Amino acid sequence: MKLVVFGLTMSSSWGNGHATIWRGLARALNDRGHKVVFFEKDAPYYASHRDLEKAPWASLVIYGEWDGIRGRASEELKDADVGMVTSYCPDGVAASGLLLASGARIKCFYDLDTPVTLKGLKEGKRAGYLPGEGLGGFDMVLSYTGGRAIGELKSLLGARRAEPLYGSVDPASHFPSSGVEEYRADLSYLGTFSEDRQAALFELFIKPARTAPGKRFVLGGSLYPESFPWTENIYFVRHVPPPMHPAFYSSAAWTLNVTRGAMAGLGWCPSGRLFEAAACGSPVLSDWWEGIDGFFAPGSEIAIVRSADDVREALDMTWAERKRISRRARERALAEHTSHERALEFERIMEETLRGKGEACGG
Repeated sequence: MKLVVFGLTMSSSWGNGHATIWRGLARALNDRGHKVVFFEKDAPYYASHRDLEKAPWASLVIYGEWDGIRGRASEELKDADVGMVTSYCPDGVAASGLLLASGARIKCFYDLDTPVTLKGLKEGKRAGYLPGEGLGGFDMVLSYTGGRAIGELKSLLGARRAEPLYGSVDPASHFPSSGVEEYRADLSYLGTFSEDRQAALFELFIKPARTAPGKRFVLGGSLYPESFPWTENIYFVRHVPPPMHPAFYSSAAWTLNVTRGAMAGLGWCPSGRLFEAAACGSPVLSDWWEGIDGFFAPGSEIAIVRSADDVREALDMTWAERKRISRRARERALAEHTSHERALEFERIMEETLRGKGEACGG
């Protein structure tokens, strides 16, 4: 299978969650004999934070302007089994037009930001990566978010077929590691700043830090403003590059997962951090959203926290209790939530899409 993708970025993990997902999924698809061609616009903020120059498991095409790459893109689509445009693709509208007019056997849109897309629509703000006519022209719409988001993609954007393809973890990149003093923490959090995550982060990270001055809290991520309510026991790491993620997770007694408001509102929205931290053997504290128990079992594989008091209680757990939780979560992540498992799901969905079009899978 040849997959041609017009996406946000694979080359830089700075300030986005797309790159890590695509690296794992592309590697897994390549391992299964598929070819991935990924078109990425050369945005200056990613160029200055690029942590992947070449990918042996994908053809990474970094381009300047759309008009300069249109011919190459058209040629790649001629023999594509799957052509795909993703959310936040800078040239999403133009790429969608080219894809929908191409000979690609399956024309697909992958929304890795479905709650943001749908929230904007409901507020009268259409995302710039969406075609003006909606998603009805695509054979399949994949969504990083499941649950009722699937129905809303159909009712609000006209998707004919839609299925979830959740995030995942690449075990080759995320595994238990030796701790690093810089990252040592009683509670760590890894994530880009987002205003609609701030209230939950304040309750579950900042308030516990304020009331536990003897404990160490480490926050890693980009775009945090100077006005962020820092405390003396919160240590900030501006950017944690992907090769250091295992060390970051493995250095903490607990890893916190906090979900953006729009995502939590829809539910069925597992962050990549859930799977990554679990695969690295770190016990995870997470806010609650509908469907989380479909990915990890609350109480035995993950600890759910709704308040600062819940967090403080978790911080007092013994090492043995935390170890039991982390062991079970790692087993679950490696059994059900790897990029290899998502590659298998992707194959199944594409095969079913071809059958729905009346085409043979092998042809």
